[in-house]
Amino acid sequence: MLCSSGTSGGEPKIMPSIAEDLERRTFVYNLTMPIMNQYVPDLDEGKAMYLFFVKAEMSTPCGLPARTVLTSYYKSKHFKCRTHDPWNDFTSPDQTILCNDSNQSMHCQLLAGLVHRRQVLRLGAVFASAFLRAISFLERNWRQLCEDIRSGKLSSFITDPSCRSCMSTVLSTPDPCLADEITRICSQNSWKGILCQLWPKAKYIEAVVTGSMAQYVPALKHYSDGKLPLVCTMYASSECYFGVNLKPLCDPADVAFTLLPNMGYFEFLPLGHNGTLLMDFDEGDVPNDKLVDLVHVKLGCFYEPVVTTFAGLYRYRVGDVLQVVGFHNNAPQVRFICRRNVVISVDTEKTNEEDLHRSVTMAKKLLEPYDGLLVEYTSYPDTSSVPGHYVLYWEILYCGIKTEAENENAVVVDGSVLEECCIAVEEQLDYVYRRCRSHDKSVGPLEIRVVEPGTFDSLMDLFISQGASINQYKTPRCIKSKKALKLLNSKVTASFFSPRDPKWVPKMC
Repeated sequence: MLCSSGTSGGEPKIMPSIAEDLERRTFVYNLTMPIMNQYVPDLDEGKAMYLFFVKAEMSTPCGLPARTVLTSYYKSKHFKCRTHDPWNDFTSPDQTILCNDSNQSMHCQLLAGLVHRRQVLRLGAVFASAFLRAISFLERNWRQLCEDIRSGKLSSFITDPSCRSCMSTVLSTPDPCLADEITRICSQNSWKGILCQLWPKAKYIEAVVTGSMAQYVPALKHYSDGKLPLVCTMYASSECYFGVNLKPLCDPADVAFTLLPNMGYFEFLPLGHNGTLLMDFDEGDVPNDKLVDLVHVKLGCFYEPVVTTFAGLYRYRVGDVLQVVGFHNNAPQVRFICRRNVVISVDTEKTNEEDLHRSVTMAKKLLEPYDGLLVEYTSYPDTSSVPGHYVLYWEILYCGIKTEAENENAVVVDGSVLEECCIAVEEQLDYVYRRCRSHDKSVGPLEIRVVEPGTFDSLMDLFISQGASINQYKTPRCIKSKKALKLLNSKVTASFFSPRDPKWVPKMC
């Protein structure tokens, strides 16, 4: 059984998988390299430092393993028993990829990548956020990694027997010269362009940089000094693999995927330009008479894909918003626009407006004993640091007696109350968000920034000055405008973070 990431409904979904599914996924993986070879030559003359990770699997009540789609692939014979391929020669030993402890896995994979730094021709991870987490890990731990290289001995905190066994071959002899080189590079005040310095022969970075991952493009360009193209090779989900990018060196904003009709049976639900439904029916329904076949989609139009898979999913709504931007022969080429109804996202979690509103509604009750009233709020995914985190801007009105502190635009309630508001919001967010916060550590503590009175009136004035209708204006629940963010941040009077991780318990199938 496959266990989805849970980005559609807030909880992982369990779905059937068959042996032929792995063969189809392997087919797509194998197809990406011939495409890359058309644009980047001689990739068989070096190694790829790709950072891959598995998630601990669950079991169904009758004992069937339930794995994420990538873990399923990495643990299959298609990956573990693959023949040597010079075009896919990874720096990471398989045992380090299959290690369930993400910190030990990260340490060993980065260590292997540094040892082979002069042979690495390409860098990458599945998601842009995961690759930036690796850079953050490197920033914190490069001294220990250098010590491992200098001594030729693996750090004692690596306790996984398989990791220690395979890394003994990678660290066959002490290499103080290599350790000195890496120390010199990592000791610089600025890490701008650090990737090109550590891996001087690297030709590109491969990762998903579409949709919510597009927010990480500036950071990737910073660490590569804009010298390494950002490559997004395929469009895939737990339910089905959809297509490949035939122009992998294009700008991330222009990435389009050519659909592969042998992956499943594809139909499309017409959408408006903002991802809304064009007809009135329940969200869970699939109006059969409104679906458009693969060959009948229209250029420029927006659709939600509906798939029927070989493993048994029938007319399954994927939840993505796609725009048709061209055709390759008769196969549509689509651009991934966003997830339907998603307001804010940092990593693999996707929070929609309804969940965000419900969470804030519960949290704001903590202000009532202090005569505090939440006037308005909005959000922003702050990815300026790794891991990224949610930021909520709150404008609070105090209905009781005004204090001197309040007149100075200070926060009236004790800071601990607003910290509790932060954790109250997080406790109400969905299963995937809480897993990313508490277990994966891929999302940082939520932050509430309290803004001075009148801030959201100023925000409305800004949007109206830019052409918004005063009659139809609604406060955006997620801010994307740089000018709007600048305005909000100029009005912040205090900032508070969640004091602890939200509760999360792994769910059994």
